[in-house]
Amino acid sequence: MGKYIQVRSLTCSWPWRAVVGLSNVFQESRPGRCLKGTDDEVNMPSVAPCRHRAQRKGKGGIFKSHVRTRKGAVKLRPLDYAEKQGYIRGVVKEILHDPGRGAPVAKVQFLNAYRFKRDTELMLATEGMYTGQFIYCGKKASLTVGNVLPLSAVPEGTIVCNIEAKVGDRGAFARGSGAFAVVVSHDEDKGSTRLRLPSGGKKTVPSGVRAQIGVVAGGGRTDKPLLKAGRAYHKYAVKRNCWPKIRGVAKNPVEHPFGGGNHQHIGKPSTVGKERPSGRKVGLIGARRTGRLRGVKKTGQDKD
Repeated sequence: MGKYIQVRSLTCSWPWRAVVGLSNVFQESRPGRCLKGTDDEVNMPSVAPCRHRAQRKGKGGIFKSHVRTRKGAVKLRPLDYAEKQGYIRGVVKEILHDPGRGAPVAKVQFLNAYRFKRDTELMLATEGMYTGQFIYCGKKASLTVGNVLPLSAVPEGTIVCNIEAKVGDRGAFARGSGAFAVVVSHDEDKGSTRLRLPSGGKKTVPSGVRAQIGVVAGGGRTDKPLLKAGRAYHKYAVKRNCWPKIRGVAKNPVEHPFGGGNHQHIGKPSTVGKERPSGRKVGLIGARRTGRLRGVKKTGQDKD
């Protein structure tokens, strides 16, 4: 009785030496079809050996954050009636280190105004905050470090952090370690407030947005150099796969548009249009200008 032998692909070389007692030539069939014959009748077709190619298997994991050890999202309280009309008191239960974040976070506990339970929120720890401290959130809260107030209740020149971009979004600006913004001016007619952000730029936000009073803790973190690769490895291991960064010219042509060549050179303009396909869009993407910046650089403070 004949045996059925599955032929997976006719483009790969067959392990001929593993086949014993197969002598006569049998008619070739299409890839994926079965060849029928006895041991004495079947012989595998002669084809060229395989050419190995790089495989693209999925989207990869370089853009995934490492969140297994994170403590949670750091936000202000959800905006409710108590904050809009008066204030609500909370207590700092614990100050935690959040892996992957330069600033410490504070676990603040509030009494729920509608049910018999307690609400625990993770908020940014400001400089001077301590466990057991009372935190007040609301329109009528006092102007004290750590409290949360709407910008309309904050005088000009106040240092604030963890500021909302829209009313109720629970914090968007000045959230990094040592970061703060300054309230520049209020426009009561338009109901807006002008801020100076940590970057030096100015931004106008609605006066109803909330902010924490003070500076985010953990400032001066970048003053100490890492000194060795091991510290950089552990720093970025809890963030995401973004270290080490290999230069494009040091790679092979199949791995980067700037790779290959007898010398490490780009070999083409480093500027690239923002409409180019992904994979080619490397270098100075959609650049309006290139080269050194000459003269005095104007910051957001100098423009106003």
